[in-house]
Amino acid sequence: MSISSKPRRFTDGGFLAALLALSCALLAGNRPADAQEAVDVQLVLAVDVSLSMSAGELEIQRRGYAEAMTHEDVIKAILSGLHGKIAVTYFEWAGNYSQRVVVPWTRIASVEDAAGFAARLSSNPPGSARRTSISGALDFAGDLLAESGFRSLRRVVDISGDGPNNQGGPVVPARDRLVALGITINGLPLMTNGGLTTRFDVEDLDTYYRECVIGGPGAFVVPVNEWAQFPEAIRRKLVLELAGAPGERPPVIRARYHDIYDCLIGEKMWQDRSWMWTDP
Repeated sequence: MSISSKPRRFTDGGFLAALLALSCALLAGNRPADAQEAVDVQLVLAVDVSLSMSAGELEIQRRGYAEAMTHEDVIKAILSGLHGKIAVTYFEWAGNYSQRVVVPWTRIASVEDAAGFAARLSSNPPGSARRTSISGALDFAGDLLAESGFRSLRRVVDISGDGPNNQGGPVVPARDRLVALGITINGLPLMTNGGLTTRFDVEDLDTYYRECVIGGPGAFVVPVNEWAQFPEAIRRKLVLELAGAPGERPPVIRARYHDIYDCLIGEKMWQDRSWMWTDP
């Protein structure tokens, strides 16, 4: 049998079919949206570890999140969603350039998944760092969501902290950048008296979070006035964020913005400091 040396010629129909196949192959190799796994919620847990937090408080936070994520109410909220799964990541933050991912993006679709997340969260002790940059934490959370590898109708940043922003850019523009992308920011202001207090504390931290930090669809604040309340507050807050269960009624403060509140209070307090060695 002789093999022709002439180049293969496509009929019109064959050429179009080959072109279509090539186009489909190229598109299949460049479809990041289709490759992303669908979940009900993408949740970023952003946890304050500034130096104003004591070692005991840092441990309470870690343990509180680990226990909440494995609580039966939270598991029920996760499994009751349309897809029956969420994606969650946990990072700790302090100053403008102090953000550390403790648990990277993890899919939780079962009790075993939740237990694995809690185990990773508890594997290493928390650290701490100087200053308080809520704006830096929000920007970092936005980057995490942009690179999550998941897709969902709801994207939530859950940020805790015990003081106002005092480093990096102003917090309001950082909040507004995320809200413009359809991201909800919920707050957990830590208004406790048992830890390390500094002259940079504000008495109405819950109001500060409501006016300056939270935003987006359904945004709310859950204040923590005593560390004994922390585990329960975290559990109830997660249930509300994941499922919005009507039976859950944490002490919620909804977002409400007023121009009269000074959202630069933390920056001004830092600039006016008289003790240069104080570094919360």
